[in-house]
Amino acid sequence: MPRSPVPDLSRRRFIGQACCAAVGATGFLSSLASLRLIGAAASPGNVPVNAAATASDYKALVCLFLQGGNDANNLIVPADAAGYAAYASARSNLALPLTGLLPIAPRTSDGRSWALHPALAEVQGLFGAGHAAVLANVGSLAYPTTLAQYNTGSVPLPRQLFSHSDQQVQWQSSVADQPSVTGWGGRLADLVNAFNTSNQVSMSISLAGTNFFQVGAHVSQYAISSSGAVTFAGTTGGNNPLRYTAQKDLFAQAQPELFNAAFAGLSGGAIANSDLVNNLLATAPTLATTFPNTTLGNQLKMAARLISTSAAFGLKRQVFFCQVGGYDLHAAQVNTADPLTGAHATLFTQLSQALSAFYNATVELGVANQVTAFTSSDFGRTYSSNGDGSDHGWGSHHLVVGGAVRGTDIYGRMPVLTIGGPEDTGRGRWIPSTSVDQYAATLATWFGVSATDLPTVLPNIGRFPASNLGFLG
Repeated sequence: MPRSPVPDLSRRRFIGQACCAAVGATGFLSSLASLRLIGAAASPGNVPVNAAATASDYKALVCLFLQGGNDANNLIVPADAAGYAAYASARSNLALPLTGLLPIAPRTSDGRSWALHPALAEVQGLFGAGHAAVLANVGSLAYPTTLAQYNTGSVPLPRQLFSHSDQQVQWQSSVADQPSVTGWGGRLADLVNAFNTSNQVSMSISLAGTNFFQVGAHVSQYAISSSGAVTFAGTTGGNNPLRYTAQKDLFAQAQPELFNAAFAGLSGGAIANSDLVNNLLATAPTLATTFPNTTLGNQLKMAARLISTSAAFGLKRQVFFCQVGGYDLHAAQVNTADPLTGAHATLFTQLSQALSAFYNATVELGVANQVTAFTSSDFGRTYSSNGDGSDHGWGSHHLVVGGAVRGTDIYGRMPVLTIGGPEDTGRGRWIPSTSVDQYAATLATWFGVSATDLPTVLPNIGRFPASNLGFLG
C-alpha cells in the first residue's frame, strides 16, 4: 500500500513548530547542525553554588548590530566652519545644528574638526577618557576599490550592493563576493573554542535571536532572552513545578520510535540547558551599575551577567550578539521642528546610554580590559536627503568601546564629504576605505587569533593591505 506523504509533512511541521515554541531558549539557530549544542547540556545538579571570578585570560567580543543601515554621517559631523557649512548645505534638512554638536579631539588629526551627534553624550565621555574609538568609512568590499574602478567595473564589487539582506550577511560573514554558509563570528568561535575548558553552554551567545554572524561549522550559537534562558511556558519555576517535573520525566523515558526519541532528546536537552543557565544566573553577583530599560540596555545587562558567570561555565572566550532595529530611516529621521530630536536621536540615545552602562559594568566586574564591544550595520546612508530621511548607502563609521581600546582617536580615513567627490558613487554613497575584513581582523587578533590563522576566520583578508588597524592594544 503506497505511503501517503501527509504524515511526513505533518511531522516536519510538528517538530518545527513544537521545538521552536517549546524550547526557544536554543533558538534552534539556522540549521539542523545547530542542534548539537542542545544535547550537550550538563545536569542542573552540577551547577556551582556561586559564580566564580572571571579568569584572568578571559576575553569577550560583543557585536552590536544596528539593523537597517545607520546614518553615520550624523554620528560624526564636521565641526570646523568650512566643513560644517558644506555639511549643512549637502545634508539640508538632515543637518544637525552646530550649537548642539558634541566636540571631540582625536589624537590624530586629518586637518578637520569633528563632533558627535548630540544624543551621544556618554560616547563622548568614553571617547575623551580613552575607552572609545571611531573607525571611519568601513564597509563590505571584495577588493580595495577606487571610484574609477567602481565606474568601470574593473574590480569585483560586493554582491547586491545596497540590499539590506545581502549586506547584513556580508557584514556578518565578511565574504562580499560569494555566498557564505558561516559568519565570521562563528568561524572565530570554531577556531578559539579550545581555550574553553567546558562545552556545557556555547561560547557564542545571542541576545537577539538567530543571526548569521555566529553561524559556525562546529560551535553553535545559543540564543537566550534579556531575562534569561527561555523555558516551557506555563510550567517552569513557581508557575507549575509539578507539571514541569512530569514533563522532564516524560522526555527522559526511553522512546521506541526514532522520531519520538529525537524529539524527546532535543526537548529534554533544551530544558536541561535552560535550567543550567538560569540556575547559574541566579548566583551571579548583583550589579551596582544601572542599565537603561531599553532593548539594547537589557541585552547588554544580560551579557554582563553572563560574563560574570563565565568561569563557572568553564569559558575563557565568549562572543555575544546584540541587535536593535529601526535604523532604516527613509522617513522621519529628524524632527523638522527640532533636528536634535527624532527617530535617529532616540536610537542614538539608547546606543550611547547602553554602551556606557555596559562599559561601567565591565569596570565593576574587573574585566574592562578583557571585553570589547563594537558596532556594525547593514551599510551607511546617503549624504543627501531624500526629503524626509536618507537612503541606502555604503561606507559607514563605527564605534569600538572597551578598556583595551586605544581610544580618543579616529582610525581609518574619513571620506571627502563632497557630493560628486573622489569617494562618492552618487548622492554621497561613500566607497569604503576600510573593509569589514580589516575591522574584523583587528578584533580577531586581539581575541587571540594568530596571523597564520586569520585567513581561516577571514578568507579574503589577504586582499587588503593591513590586517591590524591598531585600535586595540
